[in-house]
Amino acid sequence: MTPPGRRASEVTVPAADAATSVAARLLAALEHRGWTLAVAESLTGGAVCARLVDVPGASRVLRGGVVAYATDLKAALLGVDDQLLAVRGAVDPDVAAAMAAGVRERLGADLGLATTGVAGPDPQDGRAPGTVHVAVATSAGTRVASWRIAGDRVAVRAATVQGVLELALAAVGEQEATPPR
Repeated sequence: MTPPGRRASEVTVPAADAATSVAARLLAALEHRGWTLAVAESLTGGAVCARLVDVPGASRVLRGGVVAYATDLKAALLGVDDQLLAVRGAVDPDVAAAMAAGVRERLGADLGLATTGVAGPDPQDGRAPGTVHVAVATSAGTRVASWRIAGDRVAVRAATVQGVLELALAAVGEQEATPPR
């Protein structure tokens, strides 16, 4: 929609931000390899998928995403072990790994991404705001990264989106061109 008082030709579109650039590079790398992608999100609430679909042609690679914000949905939808969730809570590196592997398997993708953490302002499961765990799963294994990100909810979530996309891009760069499923 054109803002009042302006013609459509006068409306400027903001330049792509860093996460969109990384998303575009990730999607291109996956497409080059003939791979597909699935995303499991808790902390980011769909922001990773949104960033990916901002890129034209994302549908050639992205199979879908699952927002499992509630702890019980991580088990029901993504196959995260109930006992792991009961003992460690949802904000845990092994939970992130299980989410990535689960979404990869359940959505039939070559690569699975996952995000979990605490955006704040309150702690969760004894974890401080800014505690973040992300994971990338492929047939070759799973890579997990854990961070403590400073800032408010918006900053924590934005940095997590950027970080998981960068982790995925790095993982894809280290893989063979056509992995066995």
